[in-house]
Amino acid sequence: MTITRRQFLVYGGLGVLGAAAAVTVPLSTVDAKSASRLSDRDMPRPYRTAFAQAPVLRPESTGIDPVDGAPVHHYTVTQMASSAAILPRLMTPILAYNGIFPGPTISLERGTKAVLRVRNQLPARHPIDGHVLSTSTHLHGSASLPQFDGYASDVTYQGFKKYYRYDNAQPARTLWYHDHGVHRTSLNVYAGLAAQYHVHDPAERQLLPQGEFDVALTVNDAMFAANGALAYDDHDHSGLWGDVMLVNGRPWPVMQVQKRVYRFRILNASISRSLRPALSTGDPMTVVATDGGLMPVARQVASYRHGGAERYEVLIDFRKYATGQRVELRNLSNRNNVDYDHTNKIMAFDVIDAPVDSSDPTWNTIPTTLASSDVMALTASQSRKTRRFRLKHSDSTNVFTIGSDSWQDVVASGFRKVVANPALDATEIWEFENSSGGWFHPMHIHLVDFQVLSRNGRAPFAYELGPKDTVYVGESETVRLLMRFGPHRGKYMMHCHNLPHEDHDMMVQFSVGLADDAVDANDPMTAAPAVWDDGS
Repeated sequence: MTITRRQFLVYGGLGVLGAAAAVTVPLSTVDAKSASRLSDRDMPRPYRTAFAQAPVLRPESTGIDPVDGAPVHHYTVTQMASSAAILPRLMTPILAYNGIFPGPTISLERGTKAVLRVRNQLPARHPIDGHVLSTSTHLHGSASLPQFDGYASDVTYQGFKKYYRYDNAQPARTLWYHDHGVHRTSLNVYAGLAAQYHVHDPAERQLLPQGEFDVALTVNDAMFAANGALAYDDHDHSGLWGDVMLVNGRPWPVMQVQKRVYRFRILNASISRSLRPALSTGDPMTVVATDGGLMPVARQVASYRHGGAERYEVLIDFRKYATGQRVELRNLSNRNNVDYDHTNKIMAFDVIDAPVDSSDPTWNTIPTTLASSDVMALTASQSRKTRRFRLKHSDSTNVFTIGSDSWQDVVASGFRKVVANPALDATEIWEFENSSGGWFHPMHIHLVDFQVLSRNGRAPFAYELGPKDTVYVGESETVRLLMRFGPHRGKYMMHCHNLPHEDHDMMVQFSVGLADDAVDANDPMTAAPAVWDDGS
C-alpha cells in the first residue's frame, strides 16, 4: 500500500451557527510515534481511565402491531452536535446520537418490533470538510426492508426526521446502527454517529452471560488536533489510522472484573483500522458468536483478525487470575495498518475479589455446542449460481471499485443499475477476489447472513465459522460465501467497510426478487421518505 498524502484535516470547532471551516495541518510521516498534535500533558495515556458502557435506550412507548399481534417498542434518537470528555483536559466536539459516543444501546427480545424515529438536528455543514450534513441510518446486521435499510442516497436533511421500522425476527445477535450518508459515511461515523443494538432470544440467554456480565465494547481509533478536536487524514482515500484507541469513547480504559466468565460483544467501529485482539497472558478467548449470532460450535483462539464493522462475541474466563492481577486486551495488528506507539493496546481488566453469584450457571461455564442457524445449515450443493466480483483500485483516478462498478454508476443510472439479481429465496455462492494491491477490504452485504466457505481454496478461519454479514478480504485473498436471499424483495447495497473506500467509490447494489420491469413497492428512495420534524 502506498501512502502519499501528507496533510490532515481538523475540526475547527462546532459553533452555535454550525461548522467552522476545516484547516490543514502538515502530517509528518506515517511511521511517526503518534499522529495527534496534542501536547504531552493533553495526550491520554493507556490505562488511566475507568471503563464505562453506553446507556441502554428505553422505549418512549410500547404497543401491539394490529397486523400480527407482535409487540412494538417506539424509540427516538436525535443526531446532534455535542462534546465528549475523551482527553485529560480538553473537550472534543462530536456529532452523535443523543449527544453521546457511542450512542445509546438499543436492547430488545427477538420478535419485538422497533420503530426508531431519527431526528437530524445536526449543524448545517460538517465541521471537517463542510459537506451538507444529511444522514441515512443503517441498522447493520438487520434484514430490513429496503426503505428502512439506510440506503446511502436515501438521506434525511437537517430539520427532518425519518421513521425506521425493524421486525427483529432474526436470531439473537449484536448489531449496530450507524450513519450511511452517501459519499460521507466515513466522516459522519468518525465524528461519532455509531451505536450498538442487541437482539436477545431464549437460546442465547440460556447459554451466555447476561446483565452486567454481558459487556458491549465499541472499539475505534482516532487522532486529535492540538485543541482536542478530532483530526482526519484519509491518506488519499485509502484509510484513516489514529494513534488513540477508544473503547466506548474512552482511551484505553480499565475495567474491574470478578473471578468469573464474562461475555464481550466486540464491535470494530474503526472506519479503517483492523484489529487482532489477544490477551496479554497468552490465554485463549472463546468465540461464541459472529455477526449473525451464535456459532454452531464455540472456538478457542489466541488471537483473531477483526475487520471494520465485524462483531465477535467472546468469552473470557477470569477465574484463574489472582486478585489484583491486570490482564490486558492487546492488539497485534495486521498487514497494511498504520501503527503508532500505543495502538498495540485496547483496554485492561483488573481482577477483584468480589463475591460471585454462583447461582448463575454461566459464571463458570464455557459452552461448546451452541446453536445452528439457517445459513450455517446451507450446503454448497444447494447453490444454483456462482457470481464473482473483483475488488479493484485505480491508481490513475484513486477510486476503489467492485469490478468496474461504483456507486457513481448507480446514481447515474437513476438507481437502477445492479450487479446481481438473485431471485427471492435463491441460494448462491458469491466470490470476492482482492486484486486491489496493498489493501484489505471488509466486505459487507446488506440484508443477508452468509457462510464463509473458503479462503484461497482452503478452509476459513475457525473463528469465522458462524453466520456473518461482513467478511475480511485480505491482500490477494479470494473468499467464497454461501447465502440465501430473503426475506424481502428490493434493492440493497454491497460495499467495503473501510469507509473511505466506500465513499470513493467501492459500493454497488443488487436486487432481490425483482423483474426488470417490476414496480418496486419498497423502493428505498420513495417508499418511506423523511418528513419535516415539527417536534411531534
